[in-house]
Amino acid sequence: MSARTKARKRALDILFQADVRGEELGVVLAAEAKRAANEPAREASWLYARDIVDGIIDNHDEIDEQITTSSKDWSLARMPAVDRAVLRIATWEILYNDQVPSAVAIDEAVELAKEFSTEESGAFVHGVLARVARSS
Repeated sequence: MSARTKARKRALDILFQADVRGEELGVVLAAEAKRAANEPAREASWLYARDIVDGIIDNHDEIDEQITTSSKDWSLARMPAVDRAVLRIATWEILYNDQVPSAVAIDEAVELAKEFSTEESGAFVHGVLARVARSS
């Protein structure tokens, strides 16, 4: 598993924790940073996970607007928390990270959704992100 794939899982965990606990994303990120300081072997995945989460914090409104616009008849509040987090990660990568091709961001997001969310989530995530990529 690549360092970026591991980083996406770490970012997913951070976003999910903040969402489910109702905590500020920055607070959860800071707690994860303390934990990461004691895990030098996982530094590569931590650095990209932090880039993802920082990017989502910095561009939260634009990212959520893109997801809402691209998810036909689904509000963010109606989506499972895992799907929201996966969509935010991939949307950030599509819109703000030129180093990751859109197709890779979408494929990685679909795999995360299949692994951690509902049976239908992979197809849902793919559809939303395909529309995000087309509109960017």
